[in-house]
Amino acid sequence: MPSILKSYTRHKTFISYHHDDEAEVANFINYFDHDKDVLISRGIGASMDGDIIGSTNDTYIKQRIRDLYLRESTVTVILIGASTWGRKFVDWEIAASLRNTTTSNRNGLVAITLPSVADSYYKKLPARLNDNLNGNLGYAKCLQYPDSASALATIIDDAFNRRVTHAAVVDNTRPLRQVNEY
Repeated sequence: MPSILKSYTRHKTFISYHHDDEAEVANFINYFDHDKDVLISRGIGASMDGDIIGSTNDTYIKQRIRDLYLRESTVTVILIGASTWGRKFVDWEIAASLRNTTTSNRNGLVAITLPSVADSYYKKLPARLNDNLNGNLGYAKCLQYPDSASALATIIDDAFNRRVTHAAVVDNTRPLRQVNEY
């Protein structure tokens, strides 16, 4: 049987999420990275106790996360569950993703609602993500869980392209979240 050629680029994609959603995140990665080859997933890891950087300096924290965990990724996908909005590590990862320096370019940014909250009437989003949403005018987008590999590939390509087309509207001025909320 002839192989089917993919019509999309696999981007190195940092996956940001709240550890309470690990099962859904694993399903997302297994399906879209391992089974369908849509992306090359990167992440910090499931259980993070304490401060992963050991500093209170916002600039230093954002740089260390970029250097240690986001290196080589070009897009950050935030998988939105019920409590993702209040997690300090998610905020730190978004802030580091939006950081543009002489040694690393900022990541494209997109949030995807996990199936467990897809039908929820009210979805609270991380504040820094909200700062960068503005329909098609914003740097980031928040979308429903994709129904196909090609749909996710399009979402990731759009986020990748927004690094250039929407660079002027990035808002990363909010101080880093220092505590977790639920």
